[in-house]
Amino acid sequence: MTAAADAGTVAVERAPARRWSNQVLNLYLVLFFVYLFAPLLVMSAAAFNSYSYPSVTQWQGFTLKWFVELTRDERLLQGLWNSILIGFGVIAVALPLGLSGAFILTRLQSRWSGILYGVLVSPILTPGIILGIATLIFWRNIGVAGGLFLAMMAQATFIASYSMLMFMARLQRQDRALEEAALDLGASNFMVFRRITIPFLAPTIFTAGVIAFLQSIENYNTTVFAIGGNWTLVTEIGSRFRFGLSPVINVIGVIFVALTVVFAVIYVALKERERRARAALVG
Repeated sequence: MTAAADAGTVAVERAPARRWSNQVLNLYLVLFFVYLFAPLLVMSAAAFNSYSYPSVTQWQGFTLKWFVELTRDERLLQGLWNSILIGFGVIAVALPLGLSGAFILTRLQSRWSGILYGVLVSPILTPGIILGIATLIFWRNIGVAGGLFLAMMAQATFIASYSMLMFMARLQRQDRALEEAALDLGASNFMVFRRITIPFLAPTIFTAGVIAFLQSIENYNTTVFAIGGNWTLVTEIGSRFRFGLSPVINVIGVIFVALTVVFAVIYVALKERERRARAALVG
């Protein structure tokens, strides 16, 4: 009885401390989400303000004219199209390079693996300005001027390293016995890669592709030095900062946020559907 009474006393004494810690945690979560979403809400509200400068403090009425203005802004639309082209080009270059590097580092048993890892990861640690200038100088020496292609190659130099790290994390969890068994049964290396390795890497390939595209779309430092006389969406927005922005820029932000939410909801719904299907098969 004495032990039970002591335990009850300790529980009663700890209850206020637990409530206090829960209150602190709840306050932290509130502040975190306010910090995360308040700028997005302010940006979105400014896109519907009639005021000619992005603002919510000087509200002059609800309007959709800035959405119409966006459809008439040829430079922004062309910049968006250029960004999309570069983004898909980066995916086509960065993912195979990243996968190749991941295979070398996970399958190669050598004392030089640590050095090679440092070399392949170094583009992530290199400032974007240096990458852009170095890419421009290298390709200009062989007769390739700045443009969309050069911007794509400059971005792929460091985005490939991100992809490599993602592929490495996935490959390190792969059961190599499956590949060895397939080889023992007469399968070629290409068949093993196509029928076993690629399906295993499929989720990471999709995720790496999405991240590579998003990194390409938002990149400025590297792109601005390699793009030459062309422009992307972010370089065009950056150039307009010198002359003052209009709420059209906020409209672009609203559209991107809306698309992100839609795709996130679709992705979660598909994953939930897949989980339920697997649960039904197991049951």
